[in-house]
Amino acid sequence: METIVVKFGGSSLADADHFRKVADIVKADPRRRFVVASAPGKRGDGDTKVTDLLYRCCDAAAAGGDWRGVLAQIEGRFSDIIRDLGLDFPLEHEIAVIAEHLASGKPRRDYMASRGEYLNSRILAAYLGFPFFDAEQLIRFTPRGTFAEGATNALLSKTLGGAACGVIPGFYGATEDGTVFTFSRGGSDVTGSLVARGVGAAVYENWTDVSGMLFTDPHIVADPRPIEYITYRELRELSYMGASVLHEDAVFPVRKVGIPINIRNTNRPGDEGTWIVKQLPQGTRTRTVTGVAGKRGFCGIQVEKAMLNGEVGFIARILDIFAECGVSIEHCPTGIDTVTVIADAVGFNAHRDEVLQLIRERMQPESLIVEDDLAMIAVVGHGMVAARGVAARIFRAVADAGINIRMIDQGSSELNVILGVNGADFEEAIRSLYREFR
Repeated sequence: METIVVKFGGSSLADADHFRKVADIVKADPRRRFVVASAPGKRGDGDTKVTDLLYRCCDAAAAGGDWRGVLAQIEGRFSDIIRDLGLDFPLEHEIAVIAEHLASGKPRRDYMASRGEYLNSRILAAYLGFPFFDAEQLIRFTPRGTFAEGATNALLSKTLGGAACGVIPGFYGATEDGTVFTFSRGGSDVTGSLVARGVGAAVYENWTDVSGMLFTDPHIVADPRPIEYITYRELRELSYMGASVLHEDAVFPVRKVGIPINIRNTNRPGDEGTWIVKQLPQGTRTRTVTGVAGKRGFCGIQVEKAMLNGEVGFIARILDIFAECGVSIEHCPTGIDTVTVIADAVGFNAHRDEVLQLIRERMQPESLIVEDDLAMIAVVGHGMVAARGVAARIFRAVADAGINIRMIDQGSSELNVILGVNGADFEEAIRSLYREFR
């Protein structure tokens, strides 16, 4: 029988009512054999995620403050779920173990953050009647805290390969000696992807509180159309520019073996959601543009010097300066006599004077200008390769909205076109592109 791995986010496991929805979804298809669970999310406006409470608890303990009140809030969240579901679960013992760690005087943030997923998964396993598999025994990290892919794949295949079903906590793993490390926030998506590859799943279902991905940000465009199919590569481009329905690193494990990801809505399980695939299914309509995403908070550092194109290594020397100062580069469009480096404004401004001084000293530019308050917008789609005049349509749509394009960057794959606009024009540019390509 085929296997489906399902991952449920924090909004899908925020309280007992959501646990019941999750159980109905899992039991509706016997192929849903392995479940990856997040920590409880917000139950509504004004609520706090359990992971944030755990971080707060850890920080209070590390500072010698009163952490017991926060731990009591965390215990209350889980007690409510257990009581409402009618479960017999040893919560007092588990909380005592956490309290002992906090009282040690040296609490570890990664360990504390992991306890939300750990406890929620233990409770979910008891409710479903599934065995529990601790991620400490399945997801391997090195002593330096970097993810160990090979060891993890071997452990997952060996441990879960002969299991009929199971619940696995997301977000964390451990070294061989048991030291817990976590992925970045949203890392339960990554755990689900790793489990899907480890058990050779036919599908990786990622259940959240939205019915898949949308063409663009619904906070900017009212009710944008959903995306039915999107390729791994397109997703990476959109995720990089802020489309955050799925942790961007979750693509890599399943992409290597071609397992499709299906983004689904826990509150509307009948919706088909979005399919993330290696290649579009035969007969699927290919849209010119799959989606549009963007982010504010960039700046452009423009270096101008006559005959720049004749100086061997000029661009490399500029980029070396940014690397030396610890500033990450986002884009680097060039002209005959100019190079513009696009960087995150926060990272650049922390080293602004140092970077500019080194450019002046080493490069001897004729002009050095910093453009602040840039927003970057990515127009992404496989259909762009075969369609003529896409770039013209993009530029016309933005121009007709009265917006000046300050930067253009197009990759050689023709998968995307990236625009730079003033931060004040960001939302209207998104809306103009949606009107053109919806």
